[in-house]
Amino acid sequence: MITAVVADDQPLVRAGLTAMLDLEPGIEVVGTASDGAEAVEVARRTRPDVVCMDIRMPGLDGIEATRQLCGPGVADPVPVLILTTFDIDDYVFGALEAGASGFLLKDAEPETVVAAVRSVAAGQGTLDSAITKRVLGEVVGRRRTQPVTAARATDLLTPREVDILLRLAEGLSNEEIARALYLEVSTVKSHLARMMPKLGVRSRLQAAVWAYQNGIAQPGPPS
Repeated sequence: MITAVVADDQPLVRAGLTAMLDLEPGIEVVGTASDGAEAVEVARRTRPDVVCMDIRMPGLDGIEATRQLCGPGVADPVPVLILTTFDIDDYVFGALEAGASGFLLKDAEPETVVAAVRSVAAGQGTLDSAITKRVLGEVVGRRRTQPVTAARATDLLTPREVDILLRLAEGLSNEEIARALYLEVSTVKSHLARMMPKLGVRSRLQAAVWAYQNGIAQPGPPS
């Protein structure tokens, strides 16, 4: 059973998302919150598999709440899925820097939201390929925090891992990466498991952020 916490300051959105997830087999909402501080308290008390977190909330916002739950230095992180109404928004990247495992727009189809919850709960994170390159490319381009050098990747990763990282930054799933590189899905998963500790990241989405920050992946149409 996947357990979830829903954090949103709009009662209608909070109730709707809670009802939608509770109707899904194998998913149970174990808590709700109307602001970031409450989200942190509820998540720490219930230890859910995933927190569905709004960004803009009164008091403690979703970014800081995310940082407290799964940011750098958190010994026992709780995975966070960001749900936002903004597809180009500095708040989105702030949440990614804070440690979020994925993000979706609130107008995503219900089945997409459910799939994202399952993916984040499984430790795979989620990347919306329709907006990932645009959001990360534009925002990371404005707010680089790492040296822009392709050598940084080649120093850390094998050529095959670089190939996988580039596809990951485009928002491709494991299955799509496997088809693109003529690999088995299990091989892709093995490469990802070895790659992420090298980069010091905890999720696929954080790996994609790393790729853009270091100039490995560039804005533009998917290859």
